[in-house]
Amino acid sequence: MKKLLVGLVLIFALACSRKVPAVPQTSPGAQQAPKAPIKKGVNAQDGERKFKENCGRCHNPPDSLSPREVKAVVRHMRVRAMLSEEDAQLILQYLAP
Repeated sequence: MKKLLVGLVLIFALACSRKVPAVPQTSPGAQQAPKAPIKKGVNAQDGERKFKENCGRCHNPPDSLSPREVKAVVRHMRVRAMLSEEDAQLILQYLAP
């Protein structure tokens, strides 16, 4: 299972060749910005649509990843694909409801 996750992350990294702006480092005591809430009234199809628009060009939805593994992959790909926090949350909800 771990090899599968590492393989997926490597595939994602190779598939997304866009340059990513540097993420500013925060000090250990600094507060992180709160996560963007998902708008109420958003249906399950929004996550699927966001996946197809952003991820589906290169990837099929994973069949056998745990929610924890899906969360790690989405977190890594959020940076590589320059997804907004809201889009990443919608995709995460679609892949690991």
